[in-house]
Amino acid sequence: MKKQFKQPTAPLLWLDGVSGGYSIHRPVLHNLSFRVNSGEMVALIGLNGAGKSTTMKHILGLLKPHQGTIQIADQPTEERPGSNRTSLAYVPETPLLYDELTVWEHLELSARAYGLTRDIFLKRADRLLATFQMGKARDRLSIHLSKGMQQKVMIMCAFLVDPPIYIIDEPFIGLDPSAIRAVLEMMEEKKRAGAGLLISSHILSMIEKYADRFVVLHEGNILVDGAMDAVCEQAGAPGCSLEEAFYQLVEGGDHA
Repeated sequence: MKKQFKQPTAPLLWLDGVSGGYSIHRPVLHNLSFRVNSGEMVALIGLNGAGKSTTMKHILGLLKPHQGTIQIADQPTEERPGSNRTSLAYVPETPLLYDELTVWEHLELSARAYGLTRDIFLKRADRLLATFQMGKARDRLSIHLSKGMQQKVMIMCAFLVDPPIYIIDEPFIGLDPSAIRAVLEMMEEKKRAGAGLLISSHILSMIEKYADRFVVLHEGNILVDGAMDAVCEQAGAPGCSLEEAFYQLVEGGDHA
């Protein structure tokens, strides 16, 4: 049964006509416009090099758009650079940790950066350690953790701070099946609580079951932005799977 799309009401993230990249002379993104609303999970999908991670870096403020605007919680990012950082939590594709900090110290650092009280921090941290089966590793240095365990630390730090918007880039790489299930359940929980989530993943069969809307990027352009029915219709294959629609959109058509 296909997921029924419910239109949320409160936009949390809005890209309007955004073009950008690493060089002003060679833009990677071309006139991107889409929203992430409260209580909505949006999947950003595309081939390698389509511009997914570059889009996320613009949202995070790591890159400045060549043109267009990005609004977080109704405030353009260029008006007060850095002021929206506590509105976002980011899970990168590759873990970025401090070698000489323990798992617990990473959680403490995140809590302080987002202004969590000690009581809230302890309650959330203990729950996350149990959920991701990291209790025995809480006092281990990150340099001694496996890649999958390092990814769990990044994910725990993001879910610990409980912001309104989550930017999640390929979170399942290196995770065991139990951790993948925990991530999916936690994303659903945050969505029900009113958060907006923008997630990039190549596991299309999985993301189809959880996302409310799909933004298909190809060579820095949006091919389609909509619920599953709209994606299938644009692909010319009503009732198809996300994987089938994606193949038709990025490989079966002429986008020159």
